Amino acid sequence: MAVQITIRNVPDDVRDEIAAQAAERRQSMQEYLRGELERLAARPSVESWLAETRRRVEAAGTEVSAEEILAARDADRR
Repeated sequence: MAVQITIRNVPDDVRDEIAAQAAERRQSMQEYLRGELERLAARPSVESWLAETRRRVEAAGTEVSAEEILAARDADRR
């Protein structure tokens, strides 16, 4: 079931920029903002991403030191 969301006290310059971006895509502000909200909701938060990354590193049981990373980077540049 779809719900309505109201956002109050949006500054004029923010509203104008959102309207301009929507117009560039030939969308209404509603269509544009719905798409942006869907995109935002599909991304994990930084906290959950870090937690998952840490869990995977611990599960793998391996660690790569900063020195090893830099050495591999530098070797790749030669």
